[in-house]
Amino acid sequence: MEENTNATVTPATQDDEISLIDLFAVLLHYKLMIIIISVLAAVASVVFSVVSMKLPPEKSPLPNVYTPEAQMLIKESSSGGGLSSALASSGLGSLAGLAGVSVGGGSTNSSLATYLAYSNSLLDTITDEFGLIEKYEIEEHVRASSRKLLKKKLAVSYDSDTGIFSVAFTDIDPEFAKSVVNFVVDWLSNKFDELGLDNNKIQKENLERNIQSSYNEILRIEREVKKLGASVGYGNNAWDIPSITTGSAKLQLELDAQKQVYTQLKSQYELLKVQMQSDVPIFQILERPEIPDLKSGPSRGKLCIIVTFAAFFISVFLAFALNAWKNIKSDPEAVKKLKLKTKE
Repeated sequence: MEENTNATVTPATQDDEISLIDLFAVLLHYKLMIIIISVLAAVASVVFSVVSMKLPPEKSPLPNVYTPEAQMLIKESSSGGGLSSALASSGLGSLAGLAGVSVGGGSTNSSLATYLAYSNSLLDTITDEFGLIEKYEIEEHVRASSRKLLKKKLAVSYDSDTGIFSVAFTDIDPEFAKSVVNFVVDWLSNKFDELGLDNNKIQKENLERNIQSSYNEILRIEREVKKLGASVGYGNNAWDIPSITTGSAKLQLELDAQKQVYTQLKSQYELLKVQMQSDVPIFQILERPEIPDLKSGPSRGKLCIIVTFAAFFISVFLAFALNAWKNIKSDPEAVKKLKLKTKE
């Protein structure tokens, strides 16, 4: 007896198979609906884009935004010695650790700058300086809300290949955005000076103070010498002349010593200036922000394309859903099952 090896396809199997022709037939059947929905979505997105572009920025649902940017050169210090000690002495060690800035030995100046740019102290200072609570009409949780808003608008980045640290701010007012970027740059520069990360700059400031102090001391001693010299000609007692002479000689010795100190300090100062010209500062402002004349967003053309394609795919899904519902309604067994389930 021979076995029948030819497989036969049952009607149930035929019904379960999905044919591409059937799918295409569904799309053709609902083609008018798909076209209408897609066209309406495209027209609506274009009208919305045009209206948002014509309205004032304060009233527009999709206003133009501008992003001025400043660039700084940050000299890295991977050893972390000066940076770690500066952070520890300034009280920022624990805070920097929470922000991901290590103070043990792998800290970098760029990571410190990134932390400082998003620190609450800077964000709160910006808020108070520019009156952002009133400007953006923040009514609840003013500090937390203003910080969250600024973190969305403020952007910082660092290019490790070039050492360029960038600060940018996005707003509908390009002039206001430029002012905020300038403020952040100056704040960061002053903060780096306060932390004492640039040893050359600190040494230069100390030398300037010492030179000025030595110069003032020279002027004081010279006045004392002149005063003693003038007192000799005013008929002083002969007994006072030896003491005056001794005092004058003592002042002259102090004056000569102070002049030597001044000369040495001045020499160190000039040498340091020559060294600083060849060295790259830790934090150096390369380019200030400009008022941008070209918007950074939004891309209304891209928005129209996305909305149109989204509407097309939704209309296709709706066509298949309507076709499935039509098939269910035309199948008595399926309708019966649905009725039984609804009764249960």
